[in-house]
Amino acid sequence: MRGTDETSGSLFSYVDLEERIPPQHPLRKIRQVVNDALASLDDDFDQLYADFGRPSIAPERLIRASLIQILFLIRSERQLMEQMQYNLLFRWFVGLGIDDQVWVPTMFTKNRDRLLTTDMSRKVLAAILAHREVAPLLSDEHFSVDGTLIKAWASMKSFEPKAEGMPPDDERPGDPLAHDFTPDDHPEQTQPETEPMPRSNHRNRNRNAEVDFKGEKRSNATHASTTGAEARLYKKSPGTGAVLCFMGHALMENRHGLIVQGDLTQADGHAERKAALDMVHRHSPGSTRRLTLGADKGYDAAEFVSDLRQACVTPHVARKARYSAINGRTTRHGGYALSLKHRKKIEEAFGYAKTVGGMAQTVYRGVERVRSRFILMMAANNLARLPRLLGA
Repeated sequence: MRGTDETSGSLFSYVDLEERIPPQHPLRKIRQVVNDALASLDDDFDQLYADFGRPSIAPERLIRASLIQILFLIRSERQLMEQMQYNLLFRWFVGLGIDDQVWVPTMFTKNRDRLLTTDMSRKVLAAILAHREVAPLLSDEHFSVDGTLIKAWASMKSFEPKAEGMPPDDERPGDPLAHDFTPDDHPEQTQPETEPMPRSNHRNRNRNAEVDFKGEKRSNATHASTTGAEARLYKKSPGTGAVLCFMGHALMENRHGLIVQGDLTQADGHAERKAALDMVHRHSPGSTRRLTLGADKGYDAAEFVSDLRQACVTPHVARKARYSAINGRTTRHGGYALSLKHRKKIEEAFGYAKTVGGMAQTVYRGVERVRSRFILMMAANNLARLPRLLGA
């Protein structure tokens, strides 16, 4: 007998959200690890909030919501709030009941930005790695380091001369109200009786004016972005164009390729090596145990290699063709070739951050905000790999 296609709403539902999630769903293991990690940060959360006033969004829910946004490639907080209205999986992971009200996007964003600073993102990453099931996966001797460019949320047209070298408004290329004629050429045209409009108003009338950069020398010393002041014009490899960007850094353990430290700085030629030293010292402060650190040719500098040796770290750095600081005392050991082989896994974390996490071009401005997001992205990359590594 054929059934009828009739829709009738249900007034009550007696099925718990926990029962609606499949037992073998990978998010179950991820949620277990995240909940245990956040429970260990309870004292840190208490110090961030006052004992009186209006209750805020629970910090545990803010962090779980931010992680689910990364894991499922949700482009914006507004879209995240929209999907949480009807996606029971998201509600279950974040900790909302089926009848709980979803937050307003702006309220969620402001609460999250106050909570997820660089320090808190690092604590979340460390708490996940310190989990009783995750800690045995980590190597405490062999590491790799690398950096990647994170394109800033700033247009190349915003990269303009600094205030002391700013040309007059009427000499600016692509000015939408700039005229190439004089009143004598067109008698019907008369000079306006009022003062010229400010440059900011010019932009409002044509925000995407044409700009010709040909023949203009631009550098970070003389120019700065008007929309992303902390972004820097930089290119990492020859043959590519320079872009306004930041530089993200990661320290990876070589056993399973999990990220143990993350950082983000302004882009320059020394940022990678400086950040590498900072991350090594932060991860293993005052260690007397001999460590190894794999890296590409960009880290083959005499000062960097010397600093690593003083910190009881063997530099397994790929050698440059000329003037290399790595000699036979390092390359003659078999572990050197192994480190160079395993260090390439770190590119998988950067690929995850840019393709899944949306960090190919960040939508945040300022080093502090982009750094906190980048470190949380590295934590999400570790979480995405845990179900397979733990056999869940």
